[in-house]
Amino acid sequence: MVTPPVQQTSPTFVGMPAFPEAAQRELANTQQRQNLHRATHTIRAKRAAVVGEVADWEAIRVAGAAAKDEALHHLGDYLEQLEQSLTARGATVHWARDAAEANRIVVDVARAKGVDEVVKVKSMATQEIELNEALEAAGIHAWETDLAELIVQLFGDLPSHILVPAIHRNRTEIRDVFLREMGNVGRPAPADLTDEPARLAEAARLHLREKFLRARVAVSGANFAIADTGTLVVVESEGNGRMCLTLPETLISVVGIEKVLPTWDDLGPMLQLLPRSSTGERMNPYTTMWTGVHEGDGPQEVHVVLLDNGRSHVLADSVGRQALRCIRCSACLNVCPVYERTGGHAYGSVYPGPIGAVLNPQLRGTTSEVDASLPYASSLCGACFDACPVRINIPELLVELRGTVAEQGGHRAESAAMKAAAWVLSDPRRLAVAQRGATTAGKLIGKRTITRVPGLGAWTDARNVPTPPKETFRQWWARERDTSGGEAGPRGRADGIPKPGDGTDAGGEA
Repeated sequence: MVTPPVQQTSPTFVGMPAFPEAAQRELANTQQRQNLHRATHTIRAKRAAVVGEVADWEAIRVAGAAAKDEALHHLGDYLEQLEQSLTARGATVHWARDAAEANRIVVDVARAKGVDEVVKVKSMATQEIELNEALEAAGIHAWETDLAELIVQLFGDLPSHILVPAIHRNRTEIRDVFLREMGNVGRPAPADLTDEPARLAEAARLHLREKFLRARVAVSGANFAIADTGTLVVVESEGNGRMCLTLPETLISVVGIEKVLPTWDDLGPMLQLLPRSSTGERMNPYTTMWTGVHEGDGPQEVHVVLLDNGRSHVLADSVGRQALRCIRCSACLNVCPVYERTGGHAYGSVYPGPIGAVLNPQLRGTTSEVDASLPYASSLCGACFDACPVRINIPELLVELRGTVAEQGGHRAESAAMKAAAWVLSDPRRLAVAQRGATTAGKLIGKRTITRVPGLGAWTDARNVPTPPKETFRQWWARERDTSGGEAGPRGRADGIPKPGDGTDAGGEA
């Protein structure tokens, strides 16, 4: 049996540096930036066109968000219903608290079948738990069958996008890796392979076909899991998922507990929102649904692993739980100016971009340097919320998480500055003293530009600090309204602001 390539061209997620350091490295990769710019703008334009065709798009967004919220607010009940529905239809349900438990379940099932390889449908959940690595450690080869995932695997690389994992690679790079690596893990690419998309797809199809036909066990995720029928749903564009979900004898589906939908009717809005938001298509070319086991049709043994892995922690946060609405469409990545320039590897997780910046710190906590830095990987422009098909308010979550990081002692300079500001602003006399000090500094600085302030970090390295004004509003008021020429305003108030009902001409009636 041939083995997959092992070379690494990017660091693994574990032990990656914090976002600012990782982003600086990725920004230096000009080829990647060109690839990302071209790809994200293409997908963004396609999405805008097909969304613009739907007159009631906002109503569908609201319906999708409502269906997800209903499931999340009663998640325990719907998960139990899902288990009952699956079991009644011949599937075996497993519960996994974390990645180690989920990996152990999958490995045990594969070993029980006596196989040394599995074929895989593209799945974020299995990437999250690093299932491929766990299978390889157990002597079981995991073959990715999604074209982009295959490319990433052949490179020994890491995915950098939710929908298009190889978005950071161009066609020439893909042709070269096909020629170099395919023969090491199966059928080689044609010697005369060009970088035309049709030829690349043909080479991948021929390479994968032999794996589909001999595989006895397949592993998948699920886009949705319907509680009242026990139906799992996978949407895709290539047909590789259909092959994995129908040909092997045994199917193992690793499903995050947040993927549940209450009823079959709730699937309707999702199948309108997801394809338009992800690939810019009106509907997915392949939508595969399976409900348990059917004699003589498809896999005759179905295992469903319901994965928690931090999701219960997210669910407990009344604000943060909206991140669990995510349907993995990647629309937020395609409109994000930060992601477009840095790519997905800088986020240190299988979930990159704006949704990764809020989901990773909630799933994993903010104790590591990587996760503590992610809430700051945003300009808070709000484009992600506008694009999100299930209305996740990502900017709100980013601000909340920044507060959490500050409370836990992260970003000490910022935390100290905020505490100092709170102390000053809580007392008008302290504020007046601070304002007088600021205006004095403004007079001393004059017209000079402040280009850097020690202690405020990289923020001032890229921005000029506003020069303090030479006069505050209070000082102007005292000068304009008080004929005595002192700083005391009407009725002798030190702050120069008249009291209500003073009878002074302060914009109101006497």
